[in-house]
Amino acid sequence: MADRTAPNCHLRLEWVYGYRGHQCRNNLYYTAAKEIVYFVAGVGVVYNTREHKQKFYLGHNDDIISLALHPERVLVATGQVGKEPYICVWDSYTLQTVSILKDVHTHGIACLAFDLEGQCLVSVGLDSKNTICVWDWRRGKVLAAAPGHTDRIFDISWDLYQPSKLVSCGVKHIKFWSLCGNALTPKRGVFGKTGDLQTILCLACAKDEVTYSGALNGDIYVWKGINLMRTVQGAHGSGIFSMNVCEEGFATGGRDGCVRLWDLNFKPITVIDLRETDQGYKGLSVRSVCWRGDHILVGTQDSEIFEVVVHDRTKPFLIMQGHCEGELWALAVHPTKPLAMTGSDDRSVRIWSLIDHALIARCNMEEPIRCAAVSTDGIHLALGMKDGSFTILRVRDMTEVVHIKDRKEAIHELKYSPDGAHLAVGSNDNSVDIYGVVQRYKKVGECIGSNSFITHMDWSTDSKYLQTNDGSGRRLFYRMPSGKEVTNREELKLVQWASWTCVLGPEVNGIWPKYSDINDINSVDANFNNQVLVTADDYGLVKLLRYPCVKKGAKFKKYLGHSAHITNARWSHDYQWVITIGGADHSVFQWKFVPERKSKEAVHIATQETFADSNSEESDSDQSDVPEMDSEIEQETQLTYRRQVYKEDLPQLKEQCKEKHRATAMKKRERAPGSGVKLHFIHGYRGYDCRSNLFYTQTGEIVYHVAAIGVVYNRQQNTQRFYMGHDDDILCLAIHPLKDFVATGQVGRDSSIHIWDTETLKPMSVLRGFHQLGVCALDFSVDGKRLASVGLDDNHTIVLWDWRKGEKLSAMRGSKDKIFVVKINPYLPDKLITAGVKHMKFWHKAGGGLIGRKGNMGKTETMMCAVYGWSEEMVFSGTCTGDICIWRDMFLMKTVKAHDGPVFSVHALEKGFVTGGKDGIVALWDDTFERCLKTYAIKRAVLAPGSKGLLLEDNPSIRAISLGHGHILVGTKNGEILEVDKSGPITLLVQGHMEGEVWGLATHPHLPLCATVSDDKTLRIWDLSPSHCMLAVRKLRKGGRCCCFSPDGKALAVGLNDGSFLIVNADTLEDLVSFHHRKDIISDIRFSPGSGKYLAVASGDTFVDIYNVMSSKRVGVCKGCLNYITHLDWDKRGKLLQVNTSAKEQFFFEAPRGKRQTIPVTEVEKVDWSTWTCVLGTSVEGIWPLINEVTEVTTACLSNDRKVLATGDDLGYVKLFKYPVKGKYAKFKRYVAHSTHVTNVRWTHDDNLLVTVGGGDTCLMIWAHEPEGHREFKLCDSEESDIESEDDGGYDSDVTRENEINYTIKALSSNMRPMTGVKPHLQLKEPSVDERPPVSRALPQPEKLQTNNVGKKKRPIEDLVLELVFGYRGNDCRNNVHYLNEGADIIYHTASIGIVLNLTTSCQSFYVEHSDDILCLTINQHPKFPNVVATGQVATSPSIHVWDAMTKQTLSVLRCFHSGGVCSISFSATGKLLLSVGLDHEHTVTIWKWQEGAKVASRVGHTQRIFVAEFRPDSDTHFVSVGIKHVRFWTLAGRALLSKKGVLSSIEDARMQTMLSVAFGANNLTFTGTISGDVCVWKEHILVRIVAKAHTGPVFTMYTTLRDGLIVTGGKERPSKEGGALKLWDQELKRCRAFRLETGQIIDCVRSVCRGKGKILVGTRNAEIIEVGEKNAACNILVNGHMDGPIWGLGTHPSRDVFLSAAEDGTVRLWDIPEKKMLNKVNLGHPARTISYSPEGDMVAIGMKNGEFIILLVASLKIWGKKRDRRSPIQDIRFSPNSCYLAVGSTESAVDFYDLTLGPQLNRINCCRDIPSFVMQMDFSADSAYVQISTGAYKRLVYEVPSGKQVTEQSHIDRITWATWTSVLGDEVIGIWSRNTDKADVTCACVSHSGLNIVTGDDFGMVKLFDFPCPEKFAKHKRFLGHSAHLTNVRFTNGDRFVVSAGGDDRSLFVWRCVHAPH
Repeated sequence: MADRTAPNCHLRLEWVYGYRGHQCRNNLYYTAAKEIVYFVAGVGVVYNTREHKQKFYLGHNDDIISLALHPERVLVATGQVGKEPYICVWDSYTLQTVSILKDVHTHGIACLAFDLEGQCLVSVGLDSKNTICVWDWRRGKVLAAAPGHTDRIFDISWDLYQPSKLVSCGVKHIKFWSLCGNALTPKRGVFGKTGDLQTILCLACAKDEVTYSGALNGDIYVWKGINLMRTVQGAHGSGIFSMNVCEEGFATGGRDGCVRLWDLNFKPITVIDLRETDQGYKGLSVRSVCWRGDHILVGTQDSEIFEVVVHDRTKPFLIMQGHCEGELWALAVHPTKPLAMTGSDDRSVRIWSLIDHALIARCNMEEPIRCAAVSTDGIHLALGMKDGSFTILRVRDMTEVVHIKDRKEAIHELKYSPDGAHLAVGSNDNSVDIYGVVQRYKKVGECIGSNSFITHMDWSTDSKYLQTNDGSGRRLFYRMPSGKEVTNREELKLVQWASWTCVLGPEVNGIWPKYSDINDINSVDANFNNQVLVTADDYGLVKLLRYPCVKKGAKFKKYLGHSAHITNARWSHDYQWVITIGGADHSVFQWKFVPERKSKEAVHIATQETFADSNSEESDSDQSDVPEMDSEIEQETQLTYRRQVYKEDLPQLKEQCKEKHRATAMKKRERAPGSGVKLHFIHGYRGYDCRSNLFYTQTGEIVYHVAAIGVVYNRQQNTQRFYMGHDDDILCLAIHPLKDFVATGQVGRDSSIHIWDTETLKPMSVLRGFHQLGVCALDFSVDGKRLASVGLDDNHTIVLWDWRKGEKLSAMRGSKDKIFVVKINPYLPDKLITAGVKHMKFWHKAGGGLIGRKGNMGKTETMMCAVYGWSEEMVFSGTCTGDICIWRDMFLMKTVKAHDGPVFSVHALEKGFVTGGKDGIVALWDDTFERCLKTYAIKRAVLAPGSKGLLLEDNPSIRAISLGHGHILVGTKNGEILEVDKSGPITLLVQGHMEGEVWGLATHPHLPLCATVSDDKTLRIWDLSPSHCMLAVRKLRKGGRCCCFSPDGKALAVGLNDGSFLIVNADTLEDLVSFHHRKDIISDIRFSPGSGKYLAVASGDTFVDIYNVMSSKRVGVCKGCLNYITHLDWDKRGKLLQVNTSAKEQFFFEAPRGKRQTIPVTEVEKVDWSTWTCVLGTSVEGIWPLINEVTEVTTACLSNDRKVLATGDDLGYVKLFKYPVKGKYAKFKRYVAHSTHVTNVRWTHDDNLLVTVGGGDTCLMIWAHEPEGHREFKLCDSEESDIESEDDGGYDSDVTRENEINYTIKALSSNMRPMTGVKPHLQLKEPSVDERPPVSRALPQPEKLQTNNVGKKKRPIEDLVLELVFGYRGNDCRNNVHYLNEGADIIYHTASIGIVLNLTTSCQSFYVEHSDDILCLTINQHPKFPNVVATGQVATSPSIHVWDAMTKQTLSVLRCFHSGGVCSISFSATGKLLLSVGLDHEHTVTIWKWQEGAKVASRVGHTQRIFVAEFRPDSDTHFVSVGIKHVRFWTLAGRALLSKKGVLSSIEDARMQTMLSVAFGANNLTFTGTISGDVCVWKEHILVRIVAKAHTGPVFTMYTTLRDGLIVTGGKERPSKEGGALKLWDQELKRCRAFRLETGQIIDCVRSVCRGKGKILVGTRNAEIIEVGEKNAACNILVNGHMDGPIWGLGTHPSRDVFLSAAEDGTVRLWDIPEKKMLNKVNLGHPARTISYSPEGDMVAIGMKNGEFIILLVASLKIWGKKRDRRSPIQDIRFSPNSCYLAVGSTESAVDFYDLTLGPQLNRINCCRDIPSFVMQMDFSADSAYVQISTGAYKRLVYEVPSGKQVTEQSHIDRITWATWTSVLGDEVIGIWSRNTDKADVTCACVSHSGLNIVTGDDFGMVKLFDFPCPEKFAKHKRFLGHSAHLTNVRFTNGDRFVVSAGGDDRSLFVWRCVHAPH
């Protein structure tokens, strides 16, 4: 039998020939030690040129393609390709991994760069978005990520002179990035006219915002800021691939083979043309340069590295060479010398010296080379070519001997015979040709047996036979030299082969995996001397196996390095080295062969990280030599803990069901019961599949877990306290080193780990988001700061946490096999071990990853437990065979036999160890496991008298051991917890059922006892009185599912799973009688009431048997059920039986005969039932939940006072209902404690306790019943009900609007007006008939525009600056007005700008960085952060900006996932955290560390809209959210958000209303304002009182004053004597003072309040901001605005800086620009659409939405005249320049003319007909004779005034001079239409009075400034942002001093100051 293990010898990588120059740039640097770092294939190389030595970094598993050097020049970052590529940061000196960065990029990592400090690393991915990612690389954390560009990015660099700025470049772009918060924001470089837009290949940053970049055409582009400043033309002849910056200046390298040096100002210093030097050649292309002092490193496309000394630059040294691009297949070794020959598709053949590690000869051939061989005498080198020819060269001087071409297909293999006489040539033509060497290579034979291409050949030692392998997997033999096939295999028996390079044959069976027929091994070579075999495969693995290896799936050692397929592997002639060559990576690797060592030295082998052992994952033949697996472990390995439905799925399922059941929800539902239950005691401990889960706490209590509960047990008082934060099975438990906190991990789809305090039972932190299915092992570090966890997913992921912060520090796939234990090294917290099925692994942390190595132990054993010993390298592990393995580092030193059967638990003491095993023995050892000091056997004989129960069997399997307080604590597989005194006696403390489901439960008729029976084949009696112990136990021959006491309590009936049942004496548990009449499980058993005369026995085979107890005879059988019977109940008389079956049928039978009865529903309720445990029938209809497809109600029990029905279901919930439970979906109280299904519930005889048993969790839980009125604050008060009541406290239009509003995203906005037709820039121009001759004799064209009221010299306008904004967003936002600077300034927002208003000067300043509308604003109230403001906006992926209100500096930008927008933000008490709420469907709640831009936690908030979420003013961890029928109290625990719904049940008839606002009081009080005007007062999360009608309408806003605790509320109400919409309350909200806002509105509606010193600031729905004095209640209006939009009309005064606006809210307002305020407003009673001043400014015309228009006199505001001739909106209204006519344009496609000279009766004198669509804008000509009209069909028409005749002749129109120009149509303004107006339009325009500029407004909310006229399409312009979507109007004021723009969506008016060009 051959040795089945891996060989003991191994390979060590000694040299790599080559450098990766193709497809990579900037990948060659000097390190601080003056070594050179670069990469080849998947290996990082550090090359010392002085000593000519290489070191290797082998942490990658695929091609490396990018490299960056840390500024200190010791650390290197490399990035690789692959499906899940990662970045390694490693030390170039020690070659150890420092950090692994993963899980962000896909495809590959194209570029890397460190910043100046070396703290951050930026990476660029190869994914479709070319994602850019910034890392805090030491922590492995992503700081920011953003899509980089749509096309490839070639280079990225940090700006070395400005922090947080980066530059990236690539295909046709360069981008300048700034990093703020977690946002990377790009600005594209503007090429302008300075240079062509082209691909930029490399860049370098200099000071003063200058960036140098190398372009594809060989120019250098110089950037200043984001603009191209100048170009250095022809710096290189073609593309510049690399640019390197050093102290002296810049070095650039290009495709032209030149390296240029430049000084720091980019003046040329010198040029080095490598093509002209000795080593140069045509086509040399530079890919990488590095300039350090007087040395320059150059890497080329063809894998060479040159070193140039600057002062001797004509003689570069060639220090590294390799093959060029193209596959590398040919490899041969010299038969007598240490030489290797390689030939490649680059057509070169090269000879390498294995001793000097150098290229010694090179020769270029005509064709790509595919194979090579050297003759036996070493004189000839044969090369097989891709075209089917082969060439023979002399090795000495590389001269050709002969060239022969006999084949068409490639030659893949050729070999000389051992005697040197023949050459066999195998080709892809399926044949082998034999040539005679001496006959000048004449063909002497041909082998033609194969039907596929030849892959491998070997000669026999006597040169008489040849064996071949071909592509179809056949192995053939031929006689030589004739080439005849050998068919008789007998004659081959004695053949010895001279070499073995074939992949087929019995000797090499072991190279193939067991069960696969894949053909992926490319090359094999046998070393006969050492009996080892080397193989090379398609996955880049070199493997070492024993030779021969006969059985498939042999063990091996594997070595990584090559990235993709390895094409060939050969031993050197003296077996010192193995040479391997890579196909795609065209590199040559030389491995040193290290033969077997003596075992003693083995320990000192320098373990490189890639030294993979034989027991690598792929070897699966290790079953054979591993002992039988222990049955317990076998069982445990197979547990998957998968659930059909996880609790996490319930909310979604509920939502789906709700849709179906909307109708039933409307009906009145049964209320929840008044009484509740509270968990009191649990019998049970989870030992059967968990280990080491039992500990002493600080105070000497005992902590362990069972079901979904963490239990803290006090043994002195025999009481238990519970941690109930989990909602499914807990699988593991670890205790903090200080023994006060405990970590528990549970089962779940996204399973969580809770760290909780054993005293307060409150969660400190919850960790989730990484483990699927469940968490199976946990361990704290010695300092208690870190926690390691292992998941149950297929890879058993290991995660290392900083648990208090809830941060994942590192993660890595653990192992394919199950992991049982994880332990953090107590001396070095960066190291840990994991142990489990067939493995032991040693890990250390590297950045965001972990690097693991397997322990070296010969054969693999399964490890069950492990601990660290007395020093950092000692580890002790317990195996499944009973041994303790002693490890040092990763080497197994020795093993000690410790137990019979597996060692399940081992625990380290100060001096020694304690172990426990399956043999039931606890052993104490000394500190080296030399001797066993003491053993304790767990036996009944030594059980102390004070025990709380009985040991089921001697020597139970021990699963957990813990020491403390002078005792040893032991947990067993049977669910017992024992305390062993050091002197020997053993006390049993807690026990429960063993593994197996528990179904049977019965309570005693008059004593506090209960009986349970389980699948673990035991019947047990439990004492329910405070002594809480097991009184008796009896083993049964079969498991049981039901039991029942007789009415007198003396007998106990037990039904078993085999169809039999017994009746036993209830005290002694001895048999009285037994029967076996059925085959299936007995599912329920019941004595009849009264004397207990009959016994009804229900079975799984659909019958109920009735026995007479006295005579022990069966007296009746109930037939007629079709399914398994689940429940039985007798009536009081003992005559009638009620039966439920599993198909939800209900039957009735009469005793004793069992005759079936049909009873109408109405009668069933009247029957007096003795017990009720059934789950069907109208009286319990309401217990079935909404989601009954998923869950069954398995059990029910009615209390003896008939008031409360308890139920248990499949999801582990215990629920209480008020009986009878009529009507569907009754309300209930619900309790979570059991993990999976609750199998049975029973009330005790006096209803004081409820007893429940769980199926899978084997628990017996005892709940104390708390009747009504007994109302202490309850922790586990149920979550009340599954459907909220539909009524939510009333209806309010403002709330509904705010809830249903769809915020438009500007970039996606569409037309505001219903336009039709083709847009102007898409219309085809008809050529005009009279194209004028070039020299025109006609009159010169008149001015397009009459230029009036401008000074003599006309100056164009260069820029617009925002000066003033009239408007405030109050109608749909709240809590968005605040005081700053002790009340000197206020801050608010409108549209997309934040406004700071100084109250003394009325000056405004603006924050304009948002890209879309701001929805929420808050200020940081912590004194450390003065004037820090946060604002959140609308957008598909919106951002939150944190900024300084005074300097307008952006402090942080947070990109969030709240798609739609951010609707609420709030700072925490310390000011460091920020809470945000989204408008996405899930209304996500997120917490940020805003300074770092880091997301701390995020969670789905609510199914419906959340309006506000606010931190408690004294907390960083508690906050409250309110919304549509929602109030939730949240806690931040680590990185997890835990929440509780508000509980209303404490107040009669309280109902969940829509909550709108929140405020806080002392002692954990919270106030929420509701839609009905009430304010709810909450203590913790329980409603304690209601302040009824605090306001008459909804309470929209509340403010908590921090300094005195007073609370301000604002709501909607009519002002009256007593009340007002604003109230100031005391801290408890008991007394208040109301203020009236003197706004003159019928109803005041306050949306925002804030309290300063003696003043209250109020923002109203009507866009006013008012300051109210607290003492005198005086109101001062600070800000006015239109309350409803759009604002359509805009009119500027002809000579003063005032203007009018007219809006949808029915008001016309007069604004004064110099005074910065509203002068007047007129209520028109109807929405207004347009407004215009008369030429003298003495009259105003207003057009209304209802078709009416009004003319007012400006002086008196009296109406001069009004008229209504149209029924639809007036769109524009204009006075003619001579004041004679009024033109009125309407939606009815008409323009009416009125003659004003006839007086105020306003008779229509004419109208313009044939207008194709509605009228948009009108302009009069300067002489009042014409009017131009722009229409909704994108057509512009001209009419005569006042006749109304259309002017059609173009030449006529061209000669008109216009008085004004506001049209968006016409050839003169075609340039204002931009390319992306497919959905949206230019809505308004206005030409300046000087006639030189036109300003426009569009549907995207942009104001643009163009030159006028602009007849060219897509004219150049400047754009100004700030408005929301849809600008409605824009106007120049007189003298072109200002531009006023009016917003549609934002109801705001912006005033921009015009900046004129200098003279």
